[in-house]
Amino acid sequence: MTALPHREKRGRRRMTWVRRVPVLDWIRFGLLAAGVVFVLTGLLPAADAEAGLRRIAPLLVFLVAVIVLVELTKTAQVFDVVAARMAIAGRGRYGRLFLLCTAFASLTTIFLNLDTTAVLLTPVMLALAVRSGIAALPLAMTTVWLANTASLLLPVSNLTNLLAAKRVDLAPRDFAARMWAPQVVAIAVTMVALWFLYWRRGARGADAYEPPAPERVRDRVLCGAAAVACLGFVAGVLAGVPVEFAAGGAALALVLVFGVRDASALRPSLVPWRLLVFVTGLFLVVPVLVRFGLDAVMTALIGTDDGLGGALRASAVGAGLSNVINNLPAYTAGEPAVPLGHEDQLLALLIGTNVGPLVTPWASLATLLWFEWCRRFELTVPIGRFAAHGALLAAVALPASVAALVLL
Repeated sequence: MTALPHREKRGRRRMTWVRRVPVLDWIRFGLLAAGVVFVLTGLLPAADAEAGLRRIAPLLVFLVAVIVLVELTKTAQVFDVVAARMAIAGRGRYGRLFLLCTAFASLTTIFLNLDTTAVLLTPVMLALAVRSGIAALPLAMTTVWLANTASLLLPVSNLTNLLAAKRVDLAPRDFAARMWAPQVVAIAVTMVALWFLYWRRGARGADAYEPPAPERVRDRVLCGAAAVACLGFVAGVLAGVPVEFAAGGAALALVLVFGVRDASALRPSLVPWRLLVFVTGLFLVVPVLVRFGLDAVMTALIGTDDGLGGALRASAVGAGLSNVINNLPAYTAGEPAVPLGHEDQLLALLIGTNVGPLVTPWASLATLLWFEWCRRFELTVPIGRFAAHGALLAAVALPASVAALVLL
Protein backbone atom coordinates (compact mmCIF):
# COMPACT_ATOMS: atom_id res chain seq x y z
CA MET A 1 0.00 0.00 0.00
CA THR A 2 1.41 3.37 -1.02
CA ALA A 3 2.05 5.72 1.90
CA LEU A 4 0.19 8.98 1.83
CA PRO A 5 2.29 12.11 1.26
CA HIS A 6 3.03 14.06 4.44
CA ARG A 7 1.02 17.08 3.24
CA GLU A 8 -2.04 14.92 2.54
CA LYS A 9 -1.80 13.27 5.97
CA ARG A 10 -1.62 16.68 7.62
CA GLY A 11 -4.62 17.85 5.60
CA ARG A 12 -6.64 14.81 6.66
CA ARG A 13 -5.76 15.35 10.32
CA ARG A 14 -6.86 18.97 10.01
CA MET A 15 -10.19 17.99 8.44
CA THR A 16 -10.75 15.39 11.19
CA TRP A 17 -10.11 18.07 13.84
CA VAL A 18 -12.52 20.45 12.11
CA ARG A 19 -15.26 17.80 12.06
CA ARG A 20 -14.77 17.11 15.77
CA VAL A 21 -15.45 20.71 16.76
CA PRO A 22 -19.20 21.02 17.53
CA VAL A 23 -21.22 23.41 15.38
CA LEU A 24 -22.18 25.41 18.45
CA ASP A 25 -18.50 25.99 19.25
CA TRP A 26 -17.95 27.38 15.75
CA ILE A 27 -20.86 29.75 16.35
CA ARG A 28 -19.54 30.80 19.77
CA PHE A 29 -16.01 31.53 18.59
CA GLY A 30 -17.27 33.09 15.36
CA LEU A 31 -19.42 35.47 17.39
CA LEU A 32 -16.49 36.44 19.62
CA ALA A 33 -14.16 36.87 16.62
CA ALA A 34 -16.71 39.09 14.88
CA GLY A 35 -17.01 41.20 18.01
CA VAL A 36 -13.24 41.64 18.26
CA VAL A 37 -13.09 42.62 14.57
CA PHE A 38 -15.86 45.19 15.12
CA VAL A 39 -13.87 46.77 17.95
CA LEU A 40 -10.56 46.77 16.02
CA THR A 41 -12.16 48.33 12.94
CA GLY A 42 -14.06 50.98 14.90
CA LEU A 43 -17.52 49.69 13.97
CA LEU A 44 -17.97 49.38 17.72
CA PRO A 45 -16.24 52.24 19.52
CA ALA A 46 -13.81 51.08 22.21
CA ALA A 47 -15.67 53.12 24.83
CA ASP A 48 -18.95 51.38 23.99
CA ALA A 49 -17.28 47.96 24.07
CA GLU A 50 -15.75 48.74 27.46
CA ALA A 51 -19.08 49.93 28.84
CA GLY A 52 -20.81 46.78 27.60
CA LEU A 53 -18.19 44.49 29.10
CA ARG A 54 -18.32 46.37 32.40
CA ARG A 55 -22.07 45.83 32.44
CA ILE A 56 -21.82 42.09 31.97
CA ALA A 57 -18.73 41.50 34.15
CA PRO A 58 -20.81 40.80 37.31
CA LEU A 59 -23.08 38.56 35.23
CA LEU A 60 -20.13 36.53 33.99
CA VAL A 61 -18.84 36.14 37.55
CA PHE A 62 -22.29 34.94 38.58
CA LEU A 63 -22.48 32.47 35.67
CA VAL A 64 -19.12 30.91 36.48
CA ALA A 65 -19.86 30.70 40.20
CA VAL A 66 -23.38 29.30 39.94
CA ILE A 67 -22.42 26.66 37.36
CA VAL A 68 -19.44 25.53 39.45
CA LEU A 69 -21.79 25.39 42.44
CA VAL A 70 -24.43 23.27 40.73
CA GLU A 71 -21.90 21.00 38.97
CA LEU A 72 -20.32 20.14 42.32
CA THR A 73 -23.78 19.78 43.84
CA LYS A 74 -24.60 17.20 41.18
CA THR A 75 -21.30 15.42 41.82
CA ALA A 76 -22.24 15.29 45.50
CA GLN A 77 -25.47 13.49 44.42
CA VAL A 78 -27.86 16.05 45.87
CA PHE A 79 -30.05 16.04 42.75
CA ASP A 80 -29.99 12.24 42.56
CA VAL A 81 -31.10 11.93 46.17
CA VAL A 82 -33.95 14.41 45.72
CA ALA A 83 -35.14 12.80 42.47
CA ALA A 84 -35.08 9.29 43.97
CA ARG A 85 -36.96 10.42 47.06
CA MET A 86 -39.56 12.11 44.86
CA ALA A 87 -40.14 8.88 42.96
CA ILE A 88 -40.42 6.98 46.23
CA ALA A 89 -42.82 9.57 47.65
CA GLY A 90 -44.93 9.22 44.50
CA ARG A 91 -45.67 5.59 45.52
CA GLY A 92 -46.06 4.48 41.92
CA ARG A 93 -48.78 7.03 41.16
CA TYR A 94 -48.15 9.32 38.22
CA GLY A 95 -50.44 12.07 39.51
CA ARG A 96 -48.48 12.43 42.72
CA LEU A 97 -45.15 12.17 40.88
CA PHE A 98 -46.32 14.87 38.47
CA LEU A 99 -46.85 17.37 41.31
CA LEU A 100 -43.49 16.54 42.86
CA CYS A 101 -41.59 16.78 39.56
CA THR A 102 -43.14 20.08 38.52
CA ALA A 103 -42.36 21.53 41.95
CA PHE A 104 -38.75 20.27 41.80
CA ALA A 105 -38.14 21.59 38.27
CA SER A 106 -39.78 24.94 39.08
CA LEU A 107 -37.79 25.50 42.27
CA THR A 108 -34.53 24.45 40.60
CA THR A 109 -35.13 26.92 37.77
CA ILE A 110 -36.21 29.76 40.06
CA PHE A 111 -33.37 29.53 42.55
CA LEU A 112 -30.51 27.89 40.61
CA ASN A 113 -31.01 29.18 37.04
CA LEU A 114 -32.76 27.60 34.06
CA ASP A 115 -29.56 26.13 32.63
CA THR A 116 -29.19 24.13 35.84
CA THR A 117 -32.55 22.51 35.16
CA ALA A 118 -31.55 21.70 31.58
CA VAL A 119 -27.95 20.61 32.20
CA LEU A 120 -28.18 18.84 35.55
CA LEU A 121 -31.79 17.97 36.26
CA THR A 122 -32.54 16.52 32.81
CA PRO A 123 -29.95 13.70 32.99
CA VAL A 124 -30.96 12.94 36.58
CA MET A 125 -34.62 12.63 35.58
CA LEU A 126 -33.87 10.53 32.50
CA ALA A 127 -31.59 8.21 34.47
CA LEU A 128 -34.32 7.85 37.09
CA ALA A 129 -36.82 6.98 34.34
CA VAL A 130 -34.56 4.20 33.05
CA ARG A 131 -33.93 2.84 36.55
CA SER A 132 -37.57 2.87 37.65
CA GLY A 133 -39.44 2.17 34.44
CA ILE A 134 -41.04 5.61 34.54
CA ALA A 135 -42.18 7.02 31.19
CA ALA A 136 -39.24 9.21 30.09
CA LEU A 137 -40.89 11.75 27.78
CA PRO A 138 -43.19 13.29 30.44
CA LEU A 139 -40.18 13.79 32.72
CA ALA A 140 -38.11 15.27 29.90
CA MET A 141 -40.83 17.69 28.77
CA THR A 142 -41.33 18.79 32.37
CA THR A 143 -37.70 19.85 32.64
CA VAL A 144 -37.46 21.68 29.32
CA TRP A 145 -40.75 23.55 29.58
CA LEU A 146 -40.33 24.58 33.20
CA ALA A 147 -36.69 25.51 32.57
CA ASN A 148 -38.12 28.27 30.39
CA THR A 149 -41.51 29.16 31.85
CA ALA A 150 -40.43 29.01 35.53
CA SER A 151 -37.54 31.44 34.96
CA LEU A 152 -39.37 34.70 35.71
CA LEU A 153 -39.39 35.17 39.48
CA LEU A 154 -35.84 36.13 40.49
CA PRO A 155 -32.95 37.87 38.75
CA VAL A 156 -30.86 34.69 39.15
CA SER A 157 -33.46 32.55 37.36
CA ASN A 158 -32.32 33.68 33.91
CA LEU A 159 -29.48 35.76 32.50
CA THR A 160 -32.04 37.96 30.76
CA ASN A 161 -33.59 38.67 34.18
CA LEU A 162 -30.27 39.99 35.46
CA LEU A 163 -30.11 42.38 32.53
CA ALA A 164 -33.71 43.52 33.00
CA ALA A 165 -33.31 43.95 36.76
CA LYS A 166 -30.33 46.23 36.23
CA ARG A 167 -32.19 48.24 33.56
CA VAL A 168 -35.21 48.90 35.84
CA ASP A 169 -33.05 49.05 38.99
CA LEU A 170 -34.94 46.40 40.96
CA ALA A 171 -33.40 44.47 43.86
CA PRO A 172 -34.23 40.72 44.00
CA ARG A 173 -37.16 41.20 46.39
CA ASP A 174 -38.57 44.09 44.35
CA PHE A 175 -38.10 42.12 41.15
CA ALA A 176 -39.96 39.17 42.68
CA ALA A 177 -42.73 41.51 43.85
CA ARG A 178 -43.28 42.57 40.23
CA MET A 179 -42.93 39.13 38.68
CA TRP A 180 -44.69 36.80 41.16
CA ALA A 181 -48.08 37.00 39.42
CA PRO A 182 -46.82 36.29 35.87
CA GLN A 183 -44.62 33.53 37.31
CA VAL A 184 -47.53 31.81 39.05
CA VAL A 185 -49.64 32.05 35.88
CA ALA A 186 -46.84 30.75 33.63
CA ILE A 187 -46.20 27.74 35.86
CA ALA A 188 -49.92 26.99 36.23
CA VAL A 189 -50.53 27.07 32.47
CA THR A 190 -47.44 24.93 31.91
CA MET A 191 -48.64 22.35 34.42
CA VAL A 192 -52.05 22.10 32.72
CA ALA A 193 -50.38 21.65 29.32
CA LEU A 194 -47.94 19.07 30.67
CA TRP A 195 -50.70 17.01 32.25
CA PHE A 196 -53.01 16.89 29.26
CA LEU A 197 -50.32 16.53 26.61
CA TYR A 198 -47.83 14.21 28.36
CA TRP A 199 -48.74 13.04 31.86
CA ARG A 200 -52.37 11.83 31.74
CA ARG A 201 -52.96 8.09 31.35
CA GLY A 202 -53.72 8.21 27.63
CA ALA A 203 -50.59 10.26 26.84
CA ARG A 204 -47.91 8.64 28.99
CA GLY A 205 -48.79 5.06 28.03
CA ALA A 206 -48.38 3.53 31.50
CA ASP A 207 -50.70 3.05 34.45
CA ALA A 208 -48.17 3.03 37.28
CA TYR A 209 -44.44 2.74 37.97
CA GLU A 210 -42.27 0.86 40.41
CA PRO A 211 -40.74 3.16 43.08
CA PRO A 212 -36.93 2.90 43.06
CA ALA A 213 -34.67 2.04 45.96
CA PRO A 214 -33.24 5.00 47.91
CA GLU A 215 -30.14 6.58 46.35
CA ARG A 216 -26.91 5.44 48.00
CA VAL A 217 -24.73 8.45 48.78
CA ARG A 218 -20.99 7.94 48.37
CA ASP A 219 -19.97 10.79 50.69
CA ARG A 220 -22.55 12.16 53.12
CA VAL A 221 -20.30 15.07 54.12
CA LEU A 222 -20.06 16.28 50.51
CA CYS A 223 -23.78 15.80 49.95
CA GLY A 224 -24.66 17.75 53.09
CA ALA A 225 -22.14 20.50 52.34
CA ALA A 226 -23.49 20.90 48.80
CA ALA A 227 -27.07 21.16 50.06
CA VAL A 228 -26.04 23.77 52.64
CA ALA A 229 -24.08 25.74 50.00
CA CYS A 230 -27.12 25.86 47.69
CA LEU A 231 -29.39 26.97 50.53
CA GLY A 232 -26.82 29.60 51.53
CA PHE A 233 -26.76 30.95 47.98
CA VAL A 234 -30.57 31.20 47.91
CA ALA A 235 -30.63 32.87 51.33
CA GLY A 236 -28.00 35.37 50.21
CA VAL A 237 -29.96 36.32 47.10
CA LEU A 238 -33.19 36.76 49.08
CA ALA A 239 -31.31 38.85 51.66
CA GLY A 240 -30.23 41.29 48.96
CA VAL A 241 -26.60 40.20 48.56
CA PRO A 242 -25.41 40.92 44.98
CA VAL A 243 -25.87 37.71 43.01
CA GLU A 244 -22.23 37.47 41.98
CA PHE A 245 -21.12 37.58 45.64
CA ALA A 246 -23.84 35.18 46.83
CA ALA A 247 -22.98 32.64 44.14
CA GLY A 248 -19.24 33.22 44.48
CA GLY A 249 -19.25 32.72 48.25
CA ALA A 250 -21.32 29.53 48.05
CA ALA A 251 -19.20 28.12 45.22
CA LEU A 252 -15.93 28.95 47.00
CA ALA A 253 -17.10 27.29 50.22
CA LEU A 254 -18.08 24.12 48.36
CA VAL A 255 -14.81 24.10 46.39
CA LEU A 256 -12.89 24.19 49.69
CA VAL A 257 -14.88 21.22 51.01
CA PHE A 258 -14.25 19.28 47.81
CA GLY A 259 -10.57 20.18 48.04
CA VAL A 260 -10.42 18.28 51.31
CA ARG A 261 -12.82 15.42 50.51
CA ASP A 262 -12.50 14.85 46.74
CA ALA A 263 -9.98 17.08 45.00
CA SER A 264 -10.24 15.01 41.80
CA ALA A 265 -13.65 16.60 41.14
CA LEU A 266 -12.07 20.06 40.88
CA ARG A 267 -11.20 19.99 37.19
CA PRO A 268 -10.91 22.88 34.69
CA SER A 269 -13.99 21.69 32.81
CA LEU A 270 -16.13 22.99 35.70
CA VAL A 271 -15.63 26.49 34.30
CA PRO A 272 -18.28 27.16 31.61
CA TRP A 273 -15.88 28.72 29.12
CA ARG A 274 -18.20 28.09 26.15
CA LEU A 275 -20.95 30.13 27.77
CA LEU A 276 -18.49 32.92 28.63
CA VAL A 277 -17.29 33.07 25.02
CA PHE A 278 -20.88 33.16 23.71
CA VAL A 279 -22.09 35.89 26.08
CA THR A 280 -19.00 38.08 25.58
CA GLY A 281 -19.23 37.80 21.79
CA LEU A 282 -22.94 38.54 21.91
CA PHE A 283 -22.43 41.78 23.82
CA LEU A 284 -19.85 42.92 21.28
CA VAL A 285 -21.92 42.05 18.19
CA VAL A 286 -25.46 43.13 19.13
CA PRO A 287 -24.51 46.81 19.79
CA VAL A 288 -23.11 47.01 16.25
CA LEU A 289 -26.32 45.61 14.80
CA VAL A 290 -28.28 48.12 16.87
CA ARG A 291 -26.14 51.00 15.57
CA PHE A 292 -26.68 49.97 11.97
CA GLY A 293 -30.44 49.60 11.84
CA LEU A 294 -31.60 46.90 14.23
CA ASP A 295 -32.64 49.54 16.77
CA ALA A 296 -35.01 51.16 14.28
CA VAL A 297 -36.50 47.78 13.30
CA MET A 298 -37.04 46.76 16.93
CA THR A 299 -38.56 50.15 17.80
CA ALA A 300 -41.02 49.83 14.95
CA LEU A 301 -41.92 46.28 16.00
CA ILE A 302 -42.21 46.91 19.74
CA GLY A 303 -43.80 50.37 19.64
CA THR A 304 -43.99 52.86 22.51
CA ASP A 305 -47.26 51.94 24.24
CA ASP A 306 -46.69 51.09 27.92
CA GLY A 307 -50.25 49.82 28.44
CA LEU A 308 -51.58 46.29 28.13
CA GLY A 309 -51.64 46.43 24.33
CA GLY A 310 -48.04 47.59 24.15
CA ALA A 311 -46.96 44.99 26.69
CA LEU A 312 -48.61 42.19 24.70
CA ARG A 313 -46.96 43.49 21.54
CA ALA A 314 -43.51 43.62 23.15
CA SER A 315 -43.88 40.10 24.53
CA ALA A 316 -44.94 38.75 21.13
CA VAL A 317 -41.91 40.37 19.47
CA GLY A 318 -39.61 38.93 22.13
CA ALA A 319 -41.07 35.45 21.78
CA GLY A 320 -41.05 35.49 17.99
CA LEU A 321 -37.48 36.74 17.74
CA SER A 322 -36.33 34.26 20.40
CA ASN A 323 -37.58 31.35 18.32
CA VAL A 324 -35.72 32.74 15.30
CA ILE A 325 -32.33 33.70 16.76
CA ASN A 326 -32.31 32.66 20.48
CA ASN A 327 -33.75 34.45 23.49
CA LEU A 328 -30.59 36.14 24.80
CA PRO A 329 -29.82 38.12 21.61
CA ALA A 330 -33.56 38.73 21.24
CA TYR A 331 -33.72 40.43 24.63
CA THR A 332 -30.47 42.38 24.17
CA ALA A 333 -31.71 43.62 20.79
CA GLY A 334 -35.15 44.57 22.11
CA GLU A 335 -34.10 46.25 25.34
CA PRO A 336 -32.73 49.48 23.75
CA ALA A 337 -35.97 49.86 21.76
CA VAL A 338 -38.11 50.10 24.90
CA PRO A 339 -38.36 53.75 26.07
CA LEU A 340 -36.88 54.55 29.47
CA GLY A 341 -39.50 54.46 32.19
CA HIS A 342 -41.70 51.90 30.39
CA GLU A 343 -41.22 49.24 33.05
CA ASP A 344 -44.28 47.17 32.14
CA GLN A 345 -43.29 47.08 28.48
CA LEU A 346 -39.72 46.06 29.31
CA LEU A 347 -40.83 43.30 31.68
CA ALA A 348 -43.32 42.11 29.08
CA LEU A 349 -40.46 41.85 26.58
CA LEU A 350 -38.64 39.83 29.22
CA ILE A 351 -41.64 37.51 29.62
CA GLY A 352 -41.67 37.01 25.87
CA THR A 353 -38.01 35.99 25.80
CA ASN A 354 -38.42 33.67 28.83
CA VAL A 355 -41.83 32.05 28.34
CA GLY A 356 -41.92 32.23 24.54
CA PRO A 357 -38.83 30.20 23.48
CA LEU A 358 -40.70 26.89 23.28
CA VAL A 359 -41.05 26.24 19.55
CA THR A 360 -37.58 25.83 18.01
CA PRO A 361 -34.72 23.76 19.46
CA TRP A 362 -32.36 26.78 19.41
CA ALA A 363 -34.79 29.27 21.00
CA SER A 364 -32.90 29.13 24.31
CA LEU A 365 -29.57 27.69 25.40
CA ALA A 366 -31.42 25.56 27.96
CA THR A 367 -33.46 23.93 25.20
CA LEU A 368 -30.35 23.23 23.12
CA LEU A 369 -28.67 21.58 26.09
CA TRP A 370 -31.84 19.61 26.84
CA PHE A 371 -31.95 18.19 23.30
CA GLU A 372 -28.34 17.08 23.67
CA TRP A 373 -29.14 15.13 26.84
CA CYS A 374 -32.18 13.53 25.20
CA ARG A 375 -29.92 12.41 22.34
CA ARG A 376 -27.41 10.90 24.78
CA PHE A 377 -30.17 8.92 26.49
CA GLU A 378 -31.54 7.87 23.08
CA LEU A 379 -34.88 9.50 23.83
CA THR A 380 -36.62 10.38 20.56
CA VAL A 381 -38.37 13.76 20.64
CA PRO A 382 -40.40 14.34 17.44
CA ILE A 383 -39.55 17.88 16.33
CA GLY A 384 -42.97 18.50 14.78
CA ARG A 385 -44.75 17.50 17.96
CA PHE A 386 -42.29 19.47 20.09
CA ALA A 387 -42.84 22.62 18.02
CA ALA A 388 -46.64 22.28 17.83
CA HIS A 389 -47.07 21.67 21.55
CA GLY A 390 -44.57 24.43 22.39
CA ALA A 391 -46.42 26.90 20.17
CA LEU A 392 -49.71 25.97 21.82
CA LEU A 393 -48.28 26.48 25.31
CA ALA A 394 -46.65 29.79 24.36
CA ALA A 395 -49.87 31.05 22.74
CA VAL A 396 -51.72 30.57 26.03
CA ALA A 397 -49.03 31.21 28.67
CA LEU A 398 -47.60 34.36 27.11
CA PRO A 399 -50.68 36.62 27.02
CA ALA A 400 -51.89 35.22 30.36
CA SER A 401 -48.56 36.03 32.03
CA VAL A 402 -48.39 39.52 30.53
CA ALA A 403 -51.96 40.23 31.62
CA ALA A 404 -51.02 39.16 35.15
CA LEU A 405 -48.02 41.53 35.06
CA VAL A 406 -50.02 44.56 33.97
CA LEU A 407 -53.37 43.99 35.70
CA LEU A 408 -52.41 42.43 39.06
